Amino acid sequence: MGNNDTILEVNNLVKYFPIKSSFFKRTIGNVKAVDGVSFKIRRKHTMGLVGESGCGKSTCGRTILRLQEKTSGEVLFDGQDVFSLNKEQLRKLRPRMQLVFQDPYSSLSPRLPVGEIIGEAVREHGIVPAGEFDDYITRVMEVCGLPSYYKERYPHEFSGGQRQRICIARALALAPDFIVCDEPVSALDVSIQAQIINLLKQLQQDFGLTYLFISHDLSVVEHISDTVGVMYLGTMVEYAPTEKIFAKPLNPYTKALFSAIPIPDPDVKLNRIILKGSIPSPANPPSGCKFHTRCEQCMEICKYAKPEWKEVEPEHYCACHLYNNDQEQKRAEQEADRVRKETKN
Repeated sequence: MGNNDTILEVNNLVKYFPIKSSFFKRTIGNVKAVDGVSFKIRRKHTMGLVGESGCGKSTCGRTILRLQEKTSGEVLFDGQDVFSLNKEQLRKLRPRMQLVFQDPYSSLSPRLPVGEIIGEAVREHGIVPAGEFDDYITRVMEVCGLPSYYKERYPHEFSGGQRQRICIARALALAPDFIVCDEPVSALDVSIQAQIINLLKQLQQDFGLTYLFISHDLSVVEHISDTVGVMYLGTMVEYAPTEKIFAKPLNPYTKALFSAIPIPDPDVKLNRIILKGSIPSPANPPSGCKFHTRCEQCMEICKYAKPEWKEVEPEHYCACHLYNNDQEQKRAEQEADRVRKETKN
């Protein structure tokens, strides 16, 4: 990898889940959860990943961490291909890549006290010598706003916000470089959400962390992210720095998504774009552009030819036929003709 400033590079990542027949257990199809996603994250930066439920955001995050095997594509973490590592190499890499789960309660063991939950992996990976273990866990807890006397308590004794702080402390204790935050505030009250977001920003500043922040809440993403990627039905449709994408979204899906952001001003009339129809099944996505079944600006070519992923403006990437140049339009028309012929036959 040429750029030392990039900590994570994802190239054409694909993750399919096979659909088995009920009797013979033959594979009769695939759920295309992640279907050719590419992006980069710079060190000490946050990338927001947004999209409707079921678009593949969480699957993308988990596949990047190799919690599940890829179907194809490449994930480079600090120049290393994560999927080319053997068991021992992957075990050494694990502390550097962590995950904060959506539901803080179900992700914490009810049988272990908080001190043991936070310290279990620290002991396993030998992060600190045994003599310093207790003081280290205390320091990590205090950094995350948890008093040391919480060590002996169990998860059921805490509120949702406190449990999420425990989850963050558990991830931070391994001294990671990169954390996937999988909707870490969606299960919390709005006032508590703000506290957790501010904690994540402070930890990033203090420890030089890099985040992939998966969320439905666009206002939270705008607040915390440096860059934003928009996913639809397993595919990345737009990616740009936060200011650019919120000021001038290019893809019709992004425009519709962002039009739903509430503005706290009674005099401002929202120009809401209502998406028609329901999201298609990832097991049987539409041909051509996956969004064409719900897009108001759909053209004939969108039904047959898949749009190319390209840099429309500096640092602003988009996959949409609206921005085709003459050469790309010609390639798309050839692809559309080929698909039409195949369909007829």
